[in-house]
Amino acid sequence: MASETRLTAADLRRLPSPAATPAGCDCTALHAPGWESITGPLGENTGAPRLVKLGTLRDADEAEPTVAEFHTGGSRYESPHAPIAPAYFPYNRCEVWACAACGRGFLQYTEFGGYYVDHRLREIDPARVVDPAP
Repeated sequence: MASETRLTAADLRRLPSPAATPAGCDCTALHAPGWESITGPLGENTGAPRLVKLGTLRDADEAEPTVAEFHTGGSRYESPHAPIAPAYFPYNRCEVWACAACGRGFLQYTEFGGYYVDHRLREIDPARVVDPAP
């Protein structure tokens, strides 16, 4: 099995900001400044704009990534202004996707609860990407 490309905070900062998205691009329908539930994983979500998988933030050598979260300015997990910290939960378990047309980036995380599976999406705002040491 081929390994996925592991991306870094620097890679996320190079993606276009949501504000740079062309007005007519199909991906403008995906408005998710904070975590939003979606109907299924991006690769299977046929109703979504065409997105391509860029890689993962998960460290393949880490059997169980930390569940510690990183927050600033009173943010919480679901806050639109929460920092995107790749070494911390839930970002350390995310896949990174981009719009095939404009390159706008998205994070996809799947929450596996006791009685449910919840696929979540968050757009990548490069200005929110931070890289604090774990």
